[in-house]
Amino acid sequence: MTLATRLLDARGLRCPQPTLKIAVVATQLRPGDELEVIADCASFETDLRDFCRRSGRLLLWLREEAAEGPGAGRVRRCLLRI
Repeated sequence: MTLATRLLDARGLRCPQPTLKIAVVATQLRPGDELEVIADCASFETDLRDFCRRSGRLLLWLREEAAEGPGAGRVRRCLLRI
């Protein structure tokens, strides 16, 4: 069985929208699939860790990166195992 990795771009969404989107997409994936998420919400890391704790999803990694484009700030990118 081949596992899938799906990308969810949640930039521009504010709390709690990124984690709500993650919850919806997670229902569309199979156990073991991975979901990569990009978000720029200030509370994303806290919200994501709480979501993983409550839902039993595994946070594989989380990092902060420079955003692309003029005037761009920072984004957080993570990988979850569903």
